Amino acid sequence: MPWTSSESRYSTVSVLLHWLMLVLLVLVYASMELRGIFPKGSGGRSLIREVHYMLGLTVFVLVWFRLLARSIGPAPKIFPASPQWQTALARLMHWALYLFMIAMPILGWLITSAEGHQVMFYGFDLPLLVHEDKAFAKQVEHWHVLIGNIGYWLIGLHALAGLYHHYVVGDNTLLRMMPKRNQG
Repeated sequence: MPWTSSESRYSTVSVLLHWLMLVLLVLVYASMELRGIFPKGSGGRSLIREVHYMLGLTVFVLVWFRLLARSIGPAPKIFPASPQWQTALARLMHWALYLFMIAMPILGWLITSAEGHQVMFYGFDLPLLVHEDKAFAKQVEHWHVLIGNIGYWLIGLHALAGLYHHYVVGDNTLLRMMPKRNQG
């Protein structure tokens, strides 16, 4: 699986991680949105919370591989080239998304630790990041929820920008991140 991008496409690793992380983020959000179907204190609600933690931390691990893949060589060029203000805005959006994918799992881990609960990650107990402090957990939870709501907008705007570039502008922005099709 090549790690380096070509002049016209992102690397196979970058494309795979991009779409895998989209699926993971959808599942992370869905797990919290759907938790209400289970009563508080039920096994179903606990399970969905554990899935939320595990998938969120999976995003945290994978974002570092995305950043590594991104650092290996330049990004594919956009044809025709976008205006500088759009390029600057796209760069800002990408860094906001990376920051989001790093900060949210850390905040979630902090909340869980401050509530005095262990976080399981694929069968391993992760260490508590802080001592039990319910007031601190509430403060961090406020930020986690706020940034989570901002995340909906970041992800939505990112998707809209890709579709705008593909269908309105007609450049290769979206095509650079699409999986390769077999030319049979």
